[in-house]
Amino acid sequence: MSGAIAQNITINGTIKDNTGESIPGVNVVVKGTTNGTATDVSGTFTITVPGSDAVLIFSSVGYKSQEVTVGTQKLINVVMGTDVKSLDEVVIVAYGTQSKRNVTGAVQTINSSELKDQPVGQITQKLQGKLAGVQITQNTGIPGQGMSVRVRGSASISAGSDPLYVVDGFPLQGSISNINPDEIETITVLKDASSTALYGSRAANGVVLITTKRAKAGNSRFSFNYFSGLQAIPEKGRPDMMNAREFAQFKKEIAIERGQTVPEQFANPEQYGEGTNWFDAVTRDAIIKNYSLTYSASGEKFSTSVVAGYLKNEGVLLNSSYDRISLRINTDYKLNDNIKFGFNLAPTYSSSKTPQSDGIWYNSPSIVQSAMLTSPLAPYINPDGSIPLSVSGQYGTPDAPNWYNQVKIVKNTSKNIGLLSNGFVEIKPIKDLTFKSMIGIDAGNAVSDYFYPSTAGNIFNPPNENDPSRINASHSNQYAYTWLFENTLTYAKSIGDHNFDILGGYTTQAAHSESGSLSGRGFPDNRVQTLNAATIITGSTDVQDWSLASLVARVNYNYKNKYLFSASIRRDGSSRFGSDNKWGNFPSVSAGWVVTDESFIPENKVLSFLKFRTSFGTTGNNNIGNYLQYANVVPTNNPFNNVLLNGSSIAGLNNTELGWETSDLFDAGADINFFNDRIKFSYGYYKKTTDNLLYSVDIPISSGFFNYTTNIGKIEFWGHEFQVSTLNLTGEFKWSTDFNISFNRNKALQLGTANSAIYGDMTITQVGQPLGQLYGLVWDGIYETQAEFDASPKHQGAEVGSVKYKDINGDGVVTNDTRDQAVLGNTAPKYNFGFTNTISYKNFDLAIVCQGAYGNKIINSADRFTGNLDGTFNVQKDLANRWRSEENPGNGKWGKASGNTGPERDWASSKWMYDGSYLTIKNITLGYSFSSINVAYLKGLRIYASVQQAAVFTKYPGGNPEVSAGAGLFSGVDNTTYPVPRTWTFGLNYNF
Repeated sequence: MSGAIAQNITINGTIKDNTGESIPGVNVVVKGTTNGTATDVSGTFTITVPGSDAVLIFSSVGYKSQEVTVGTQKLINVVMGTDVKSLDEVVIVAYGTQSKRNVTGAVQTINSSELKDQPVGQITQKLQGKLAGVQITQNTGIPGQGMSVRVRGSASISAGSDPLYVVDGFPLQGSISNINPDEIETITVLKDASSTALYGSRAANGVVLITTKRAKAGNSRFSFNYFSGLQAIPEKGRPDMMNAREFAQFKKEIAIERGQTVPEQFANPEQYGEGTNWFDAVTRDAIIKNYSLTYSASGEKFSTSVVAGYLKNEGVLLNSSYDRISLRINTDYKLNDNIKFGFNLAPTYSSSKTPQSDGIWYNSPSIVQSAMLTSPLAPYINPDGSIPLSVSGQYGTPDAPNWYNQVKIVKNTSKNIGLLSNGFVEIKPIKDLTFKSMIGIDAGNAVSDYFYPSTAGNIFNPPNENDPSRINASHSNQYAYTWLFENTLTYAKSIGDHNFDILGGYTTQAAHSESGSLSGRGFPDNRVQTLNAATIITGSTDVQDWSLASLVARVNYNYKNKYLFSASIRRDGSSRFGSDNKWGNFPSVSAGWVVTDESFIPENKVLSFLKFRTSFGTTGNNNIGNYLQYANVVPTNNPFNNVLLNGSSIAGLNNTELGWETSDLFDAGADINFFNDRIKFSYGYYKKTTDNLLYSVDIPISSGFFNYTTNIGKIEFWGHEFQVSTLNLTGEFKWSTDFNISFNRNKALQLGTANSAIYGDMTITQVGQPLGQLYGLVWDGIYETQAEFDASPKHQGAEVGSVKYKDINGDGVVTNDTRDQAVLGNTAPKYNFGFTNTISYKNFDLAIVCQGAYGNKIINSADRFTGNLDGTFNVQKDLANRWRSEENPGNGKWGKASGNTGPERDWASSKWMYDGSYLTIKNITLGYSFSSINVAYLKGLRIYASVQQAAVFTKYPGGNPEVSAGAGLFSGVDNTTYPVPRTWTFGLNYNF
């Protein structure tokens, strides 16, 4: 034993590339064994070998592998040369992988090394600002809430606009918010028809492929990632409302301007101080914590990876939170050179508390907006420490609940258990042929509970704890599962300079869900908050099923890896569509040309790579209800001979020809690298025509019905995308930059048989125009003088000092309808952009991620109430600058408080419209890695500090310029949402 120990040799070293830059993640393995390690972020490694005759193998994607015999060396430093062929980086594509240089579609990949620097709870937060043509926006700050993801501005009238998410080959039906970001190895976004067509009727909005971590060659490894932080609402996200003294002055002045007696409590405003800031009363600084433990081991035949995580996220709104427990086990076993099998197992559990935070005060009600409108004279905690149930109207605003109390006593909770799992077997029956069979399941159970006590209320309807008839509660439960069975054959063959890759397969997927909900009233009091205490209980149940059967085929061919060609087709049969239109074909073709491989392009130091690519194909969108193709039958009763008889009637027509929306997509682009790939540039142009949009068509009433759903709409999308990556500095001080910008446009080509406009909340969609434009009256200031009033068109009730609108049709009268309403602005940005700077010096690293948009408009609907001049609510400080007289006209934005204020508050107009352009510093992370640690079993340690949502630069006065982005036809209207916090975190990464 002592002799064997004496032969062990500890080897240290550093791995660098030809430019002298350290290379992290290089695999270092003792040849013929499973003993191995990997270089840390500074490119250093330590490994113990059994003797001087041991051979170390150094390998990494993009570099030529090297073998070094140890001999008498204790320090081995290696310079790894670039492997041009290896630079054909392998990327994940539909149903397989492909060399990046041979990809002919619009594909973009983000790997784990690019994601590790942001300590956040949602994977989509890490992707913001990093993907050209992919708009990722945080519409709300609700903990655990998914983000809006739109690929190339995708939108639909009736079907969904979200991309299809595919995790380890399994197409998901829900969001990815429950996935622990530390589980993810790569994320690939497929944008054009060539890359997405194999997902057929679900690919029209793009496809996001997610692969999770699997074990790499080497010894067993553990890593532990922990971060803890504080979340707070930045000043930019806080409303600037009047304080108690200002509000009392406002109420006093309104009374005087209206010729009324000043109420006693407002007669001396100077007696008041700041009073209650109700926004502060219902919000808080919140804690976020995340723990993640990863174990991986890989041997000659068996490998496994385990990632366990726990996220605890308090919300900045009182009584809001999100907790997530996750586990992922990925295991592979290689029986021999021809047979391999494995499985993935990923259970999750999440729970959340979500007060009613978003929306307008008179709906639900919204805690955030309702609190903002409440009198600052009213206390939310009494001097003796007790908490009042309500706010009395004597303080100057309507009777209402104490929002500080209400946000804590209304119960709205949910719990979700999920399981995503699949198993596969891979067999190579003959050379070059691979058969793969996979079966998987995505199952979950969601339980929600709601309780509204008598001590809760809303504006104009304060709490009454002695009235149990106000109490209501509900409970819902949904169980759902989706199963997948897939079989594919892949044949890869090279004959001389001709290279073939042929795929064929069959896949079927089906889903089943059962849901039930109960609502209760008639509670005796607030003590028992479950439905067994209710005397009146009503309920409903539902069962939903759908299925999809598909055939897939693809041929990839290239000659000398220079001339590239690909063709694919998917044939889908869906239960969601009519019996005469259940099957659809989704083909695509693409081609590419690697120009730099031509003999007429000499080797040079400037142009290192140039590829042109183009594609055309068809995809679909089947994201609709499961039973729209069927007639609706409902119970009814009718009198016959003075007897009421029960029966059934048809409430909606069937459509046997109902089909999916189809998108024809053309794409052309180029990938260009300069100066030995230190500068990488990518450009793409696309044009997509989406036809057969699902649309509700009006039909003659004589038919007995009002409308039915059919395929009769068309939209066109087009745009340009640019992506630039530069390696600015190398050596001890390193600096790299990634920048992307995209220009997305759209317009409606057909809307039903009559091409009638579609109206939303302050939006309009009409033929020949972009989708979801803002719509309303055109604000023209204030009637500041009598002369201006006399010479101008007027709306009913107008007077000097009231709001002024343009007379669009020129009839001399302003009316709040289509005669004087007009398109006000476009809710879609002229361009979206993002850039990332990554800097490192010795053991320090710094990453800065930014995202922005330019040229879109937002209507801040909340301003209609926080700018309400009738004195009902508390208002913005700026209303002190309202019109008072011809001599004191104010700042020109706010009218008089003594007139008819309804047309200013209630009518949709450009007065509430603002420039929605913004630049947000999404994340700044500063880290330090310890390169040599003399602690047993500890291989590496990195500490870091980070700030998420570091700064927002915008002219938009609302709390979040990303609000309502990506909402398709109804984007661009801000009705007040849960505040988006700024998060400061400190974290540790251990490797042992």
